[in-house]
Amino acid sequence: MSYGLLKGKKGIIFGALDANSIAWKAAEKCHEEGAEFILTNAPVALRMGELNGLAEKTGSEVVGADATSMEDLSNLFDRAIEKFGKIDFVLHSIGMSINVRKGKHYTDMDYNFLTKGWDISAVSFHKVMKTAWDKDAMKEWGSILALTYIAAQRTFPDYNDMADNKAYLESITRSFGYFWGKEKNVRVNTISQSPTPTTAGQGVKGFGGFMKFADEMSPLGNATAEDCANYIVAMFSDLTKKVTMQNLYNDGGYNNTGVSEKVAERFI
Repeated sequence: MSYGLLKGKKGIIFGALDANSIAWKAAEKCHEEGAEFILTNAPVALRMGELNGLAEKTGSEVVGADATSMEDLSNLFDRAIEKFGKIDFVLHSIGMSINVRKGKHYTDMDYNFLTKGWDISAVSFHKVMKTAWDKDAMKEWGSILALTYIAAQRTFPDYNDMADNKAYLESITRSFGYFWGKEKNVRVNTISQSPTPTTAGQGVKGFGGFMKFADEMSPLGNATAEDCANYIVAMFSDLTKKVTMQNLYNDGGYNNTGVSEKVAERFI
């Protein structure tokens, strides 16, 4: 059911890869709620060709951009401004650890891989916001969002250096979010999502165990990609104009649960 929450709003959505990705679901929901947007991903992701189907479905334009490249980001925001004027929202749904992909343990990580993953997963959020800031691209009361995970606060051994990346991402949200709020009346937040079977998520060792444990620990169970997409719509809408610099949990109550009865019963 559509409520028209984003009618007339324009934006940019980073990171939709395939139908399993949260950004993909978010694009579908934003479209249903009346938004228009540009879809963007790195050139290597665009070569997979699936994003064109989402673009056709949502009436969107695809503009390739490496989110670590200031030149690419400049071109992307120039196109958005040319197409829409100032925009209302940005979704940063980007994360990748080369150490995870290469099977490097946290105690034996490759620091070149670490630096690249940090740039892609966290620093790119600063680069996106700096580009939008320099070009004065955001409308007043706009909303900028990134996706994160509770490994920024708790230890998940196999989440590797992605945990560090997410912690830095959340720090950028608070630090840059202050200036966005003070100077531009724009809000900046992260959504900390339940483990979700996206292409990137399933690359983490033991991911199935992550999901099952979180589901059994959470009073409401795990939040799905579609649940997250609904939350994203709410955060892009005018209903959340004074929410900023927050890490917002969308995890069925997992973050506040010490132990659930279901999990505890296994040790009785």
